[in-house]
Amino acid sequence: MSAASSPIAPAVALIGYGEVGKIFARDFLAHGARGVAAYDILFEDGTAGAAMIAHARDAGVKAAATPAEATRGADVVVSAVTASAVLDVAREAAGYLVPGQMFLDINSASPATKRQAASLVTATGASYIECAVMAPVPGPGLGVPILAGGPDAARACALLNGCGMNMRAVATDYGRASAMKLSRSIIIKGLEALLIDCASAARAWDVENEVFASLTQSFPSIDFAALAEAMAARVREHGLRRAAEMREAAEMLADLGLDNSLARAVADAQQRGAAARPAHQPQEA
Repeated sequence: MSAASSPIAPAVALIGYGEVGKIFARDFLAHGARGVAAYDILFEDGTAGAAMIAHARDAGVKAAATPAEATRGADVVVSAVTASAVLDVAREAAGYLVPGQMFLDINSASPATKRQAASLVTATGASYIECAVMAPVPGPGLGVPILAGGPDAARACALLNGCGMNMRAVATDYGRASAMKLSRSIIIKGLEALLIDCASAARAWDVENEVFASLTQSFPSIDFAALAEAMAARVREHGLRRAAEMREAAEMLADLGLDNSLARAVADAQQRGAAARPAHQPQEA
């Protein structure tokens, strides 16, 4: 069944049922989706899989045994995996997607990776929608701002914004939406890494008050003490995902023939920051 045949209440399939997948599933159902099915590779993993399947069923989500089963009859298929799995998911999807389905790739991957994924998906007759998620999903949930790219981006926005999403079509070609996100990420993740090192050194020398006061003189609108604390907390909780995103930014720079050593260093810093989180604190899926 094509997405166009169900403009009000599409049936949705999620490939990936981690933190983002669970939030999207919950919110799609709350906004009247005709049904939500999900598949996650961890469904096949003993105890962890049993817990995830139980969570899905309790939430009203069909827990599928395979990706093909999850997407059968779906109007919209959402890929919510890790950056390293983007192409693997797209290759597998090429074997089960059908014409008329809409495939939303919401993963943080380089423009080149998104273009490769698009070529695999569109060969099936399905629509590939490049999506760049521009803020953390917890909180806004399905309403998180998303930049959409591709020939069918505007149609996807028209369909899905009526179902609780907050998508904006920014390009008809592939790569631009991801380039917007990753170019911004170089600044955001880089500032986090710099400010964490700055605060650590200042704390070790007991000069935090003086350093932050000096920074505030240069940038009066920023509370650097509060920002340093908030950024350190974000990195501890989400550093592994942010490190993966920065490696995609580094790949983008390399594809452009630019030096990516700084981006790679930021990725390493994000990963170190995540490793410093308390042992009891879970890592974002």
